[in-house]
Amino acid sequence: MAKGLGKGINAFFPEVEEVNDASIEEVAITDCRPNPYQPRKTFHADAIEELKESILQHGILQPLIVRKSIKGYEIVVGERRFRAAKEAGLKTVPVVVKELSDEKMMELALLENLQREDLTPIEEAHAYSNLMNELHITQEELSKRLGKSRSHIANMVRLLALPENIVAYINNGELSMGHGRALLGLKDKERLIPLVNKIRNEKLNVRQVENLITTLNEKPVKKKEKPKKDVFLTERESVLRDRLGTAVSIQRGKRKGKIEIEFYTDDDLERIIELLED
Repeated sequence: MAKGLGKGINAFFPEVEEVNDASIEEVAITDCRPNPYQPRKTFHADAIEELKESILQHGILQPLIVRKSIKGYEIVVGERRFRAAKEAGLKTVPVVVKELSDEKMMELALLENLQREDLTPIEEAHAYSNLMNELHITQEELSKRLGKSRSHIANMVRLLALPENIVAYINNGELSMGHGRALLGLKDKERLIPLVNKIRNEKLNVRQVENLITTLNEKPVKKKEKPKKDVFLTERESVLRDRLGTAVSIQRGKRKGKIEIEFYTDDDLERIIELLED
């Protein structure tokens, strides 16, 4: 069994030893329930249907890994097989029962999905992040344990820094991981959403997006310049400022305008009023 899961799982779980016939049990499918820590959120109906047909023809070739719970069993590895078996109408499924803590159950489920490449890019990114947080290890340590490059892990985890709606587009396949990585390079984050809308509307590929981002990064952000004040108003402000000895602002609207005169104390206000009364 461990052989089928890959060396990454063995590195974390040496206790998941080779399965022999004596360790396999048949349990009622109604006694099994999905893993509450399952990182995989999407199970495609067509894949389940394909696996169901295989199970009907050949049976379940690889037992599920489960742990005993208060009521029945919790599936640690093999939820897709479990779902397909239910669709096929099986009454029992072959299992190997393991004693695992909640933490190890979560870790093993994450690693099994990673090794089988069953996760979306975002699910994979969350899996790496969760493993590092739960096990208190670095990207470098995780890289060695899983046999994946540190740069791959870093690039995947960085996707989680994108806004939630963009992360959702990547997760549901509207944007690719390559699109996400390219978007991370955009300097002006205020341009992200308009750019994503353009990508989706015009079906831009990753290379097109990379070229567009290069162009956008070279263009300085245009800041809105304050409209220049009327020369007459500027001159009147200067006259009043000199006469009143304080800052004065004159603003002209479409139908009316206003004059703002600053004062700092009650005495200063009385002084200004006396000057205006003269």
